[in-house]
Amino acid sequence: MEENRLGAQQLSSGPMREKPAQDEDNALVKRAAAGDGKAFHQLIDRHSQRLFRLAASLVGNATDAEDVLQETLAGAYRGLGKYEARASFKTWLTRILVTQAAKWRRDRARRGASTSSGQAGMAEDVAVADGAAASERRMDVQAALKRLSAEHREVLVLREFEQMSYEEIADVLDVPRGTVESRLFRARQELKEKLKAYL
Repeated sequence: MEENRLGAQQLSSGPMREKPAQDEDNALVKRAAAGDGKAFHQLIDRHSQRLFRLAASLVGNATDAEDVLQETLAGAYRGLGKYEARASFKTWLTRILVTQAAKWRRDRARRGASTSSGQAGMAEDVAVADGAAASERRMDVQAALKRLSAEHREVLVLREFEQMSYEEIADVLDVPRGTVESRLFRARQELKEKLKAYL
């Protein structure tokens, strides 16, 4: 019984911890939208590291991830006045970044660029657990992720790396929750198949 109570407390503590951060973000957004450049830089400091890791996972290398991040931040700055706090600022930023990553993929496809470049850089830019074995496993997962379809990679990264809820992912991708669930199921199956090549 005690264990169940502890589990319930731990589950309920997540949203409670996120609420102050969301309130701080919203306060900074209001100041930034009113022309406070320092407030916008504070927002960048709070979110840029996470956004860079997400960009690296989606596009596959550090150089392009940095470009996607810069376009994301520029788009966020231009859109500050339209932010209505319907979703958290974190979710709003993530939606912009996913959109920019998709634009990057379309532009890359039009240029006919190879999708094989930058694989080593990707493994370096995402946090790697200590130890050679753990590092190799991480690289295997990153390599397998690069072989997934774009929509499967998006939903897996948002769920497994970003730890976003189904509702948050649905908001980021602008699809129903049921679509997120079915897409995530298929993505996990595809990833499992891709990982067989590294086992």
